[in-house]
Formats: sequence, C-alpha cells, structure tokens
Amino acid sequence: MTHTLVLLRHGESEWNKANLFTGWFDADLSERGREEAVQGGQDLAAAGIEPDVVHTSVQTRAIRTANLALDQLGRLWIPVRRSWRLNERHYGALQGLDKRETTERYGAEQVKIWRRSYDVPPPPLDRDDERHARFDPRYRSLPPDALPASECLRDVVTRMLPWWYDAIVPDLRAGATVLVVAHGNSLRALIKHLDGISDTDIAELNLPTGRPLRYELDEALRPTRDVPVLERVVGDVEAAKAAAEAVARQAG
Repeated sequence: MTHTLVLLRHGESEWNKANLFTGWFDADLSERGREEAVQGGQDLAAAGIEPDVVHTSVQTRAIRTANLALDQLGRLWIPVRRSWRLNERHYGALQGLDKRETTERYGAEQVKIWRRSYDVPPPPLDRDDERHARFDPRYRSLPPDALPASECLRDVVTRMLPWWYDAIVPDLRAGATVLVVAHGNSLRALIKHLDGISDTDIAELNLPTGRPLRYELDEALRPTRDVPVLERVVGDVEAAKAAAEAVARQAG
C-alpha cells in the first residue's frame, strides 16, 4: 500500500511581492498569489488528486491558499488541522526588511547564510518588539519559551517534526490523501526529512509558490521514487523550475 502526500507552498503574498522578509508576519496573498492558489487546485483536479484532509499553519496566506485550492476541487468540506508548527521560519530582526537592501548592507554571502544555511539563524527579535509573536492572539495558548525570536532551518525541523509524527502520519496511516499547505521553509524542513537531503544540499532547494508536489510514500513513509524534488510537481514542471529560480534570486 502506498500513501499519497501533497505539499503546497502558499501563493505569492503581499510581502513576497514587495520582496520583504516575511517570517511570522501575517501577510495575506497578493492577487497573483490568489491566482496561483486557484491554479494549484486546478492542477490537482486535473491530476485526479482528491485530498481527504488538509493541514495548514495558522498564518493567513497558507489558510487562504488551502481554501482557494480546495474550492477548485469542490472539497472545502474536508477536515482541516492547523498548527503553528507548520508556520514559516521566524526571520528574527530581519522580519519586514527588504531582501535586496539587506544584501547591499550585509553582503550577499551573509544574507545567503541567513536565508539558506541549515544552522545559522538571523539576529533575534527583541522580546519587547511589537513584531514579537507574544503580542499575537493566535499564540496566547503557547508557553512563552515555545515562541521563537529567530530560527534557522534546523530549528524549523525540530518544531515541525512533532506535527508530522503526531498529526500527519496518523492521517496517512489511516489511508487518507493528505494535503499540507504551508511555507517555503516549513515545507523544506519536511522535504529534508522525507528525502534525506543533507544539511548542505538543502541550502540549494527553493520551492515555487502555488505549485503542488506529490509524494507517494511506502509503508515506512519514505518516497517510492528517488527523483529531484521539483520533478514531483503536479502540473507544469518546467514553469515550476523557472519559478524556483526566481525565488533563489530574490535577495539579489
């Protein structure tokens, strides 16, 4: 028996459009992002993929993408599970800064380390900064020490994996086709786990917005095919690769 898992990065957000470090800021989708989410749903429908349950972060851009995609599938009624553990990586004090301006200030190499290294987080956000998650009502039930002030990808893997094991895996084991709608870095964290990508190689993986990735998993919940990540795209693979290249160029 194989298990079907679909990963979908949210459509372009208003802050993606403005080329800002977004992180835990709750940016909504841009008009293009809404179109990407709709297209993602249409691509799934064309491929005959019908999710039975959807998992999202608690951030608006992921939630709205899921709703728009599911609407195209006629499956707005399926169960929804949300968790902060699927949130985007927290970009710390970089949150809200322009990526190109940050590159000009700190240099391309330093910014690449902050954006893509596995174990080096950006400078942390001060606890009293109004951007801190402790001021956001959606996180009030979490213990203060669970709220990040900055994260590297390793941190995201650590916070994401409990949701994978405790929530997503049981749905897969029950035979459900699972759709996970989340963010560039939370999905990179999950892909790293699924594909066994090294700490070094994960730095080069960029995910396009609004492009579903289909995984067929075996009984051990490992991919049945060893192929490059973007070869798993449902829909136009070449367009997805071009979009991933654009993501890589965002910081200049």
